[in-house]
Amino acid sequence: MSGLPATMKALRYDKPKSYAVVEVPLPKLRENDVLIKVKACGVCGTDLHIHDGEFIAKFPLIPGHETVGVVAAIGPAVKDFTIGDRVCADNSELCGECFYCRRGQTLLCEHFEAHGVTMDGGFAEYCAYPAGKVFKIHNLSDVDATLLEPASCACHGLEKIAPKLGSTVLMFGAGPTGLCLAQLLKHNGGSHVVIAAPGGLKLELAKKLGAADEYVELSRSNPEAQFQALKDANPYGFDIVVEATGSAKILEDSIHYVRRGGKLVVYGVYSDSARVTWPPSKIFGDEITILGSFSETHMFPATIGYLDSGKVKVEGIVNKTYKLEQWGECLEAMRNKTAIKAAIVFD
Repeated sequence: MSGLPATMKALRYDKPKSYAVVEVPLPKLRENDVLIKVKACGVCGTDLHIHDGEFIAKFPLIPGHETVGVVAAIGPAVKDFTIGDRVCADNSELCGECFYCRRGQTLLCEHFEAHGVTMDGGFAEYCAYPAGKVFKIHNLSDVDATLLEPASCACHGLEKIAPKLGSTVLMFGAGPTGLCLAQLLKHNGGSHVVIAAPGGLKLELAKKLGAADEYVELSRSNPEAQFQALKDANPYGFDIVVEATGSAKILEDSIHYVRRGGKLVVYGVYSDSARVTWPPSKIFGDEITILGSFSETHMFPATIGYLDSGKVKVEGIVNKTYKLEQWGECLEAMRNKTAIKAAIVFD
């Protein structure tokens, strides 16, 4: 690839919890690949699970699944992209041939691969993606554009939920993807959206973004009074309850806020060992639908439409940026929640 360096700087894990910033060869381009010079790559809670060796991660690995940058090179079969285009990338790669892909259920692909999770991703100076997974962006800053991948997961969640007009919604948690999903639900059938979350940076940002119609500030030490007040104020519950905290305890209790005939959305990222217990008689008698929403496929065009136009607001969600060499500091900020969302940035 003429004019490009032979090697690049990357954050690489050789196994869970063991990482270093290293020099590695530039990715090799397949004929339909686009090489992106990375400008920013988002960090999310999933990356904490990957650090611990969870969430289908495969090692050795260069993490980073929320890549934004400019086109640096293109494969010989690539059309419609030119050097210098500002782009983001869908991290998933699907086989197209397995049982689920042949049924049109590509997210359930038996050979599902994802850059930054099972394949090398964007915590590097360059990353290569199939041209069909690369999308042009115009208005968003590089840092704000890192929200396109998590917001695409929110768009997939919206499709799974399929809210009816006039739905009431309760969301537990005010993390980045939850804030995107709450706004999408407001735009698509949610007549009254409530966010219940601990007080602090995330809840204040939710209010600033106008992500919901009502906000319930939960005590971090003893939220039982607020939980009970929420139930008392909504005796019939909610049409849609979204558990977006990743807490199995809150997920287990969430079913008691679901209206008869309503939907419970399992939306957070949970540890592999987490378990919940629900009374089957309640699910049966109240005809409750329990939905899982995991990732996304084919949602980037819709998501770019919402975010690039400003209809879904993301400014301020990324409140911390770091260089590759500051990865340990970044991890700590994510763990102690001083970062609402972080991003690795490159010059």
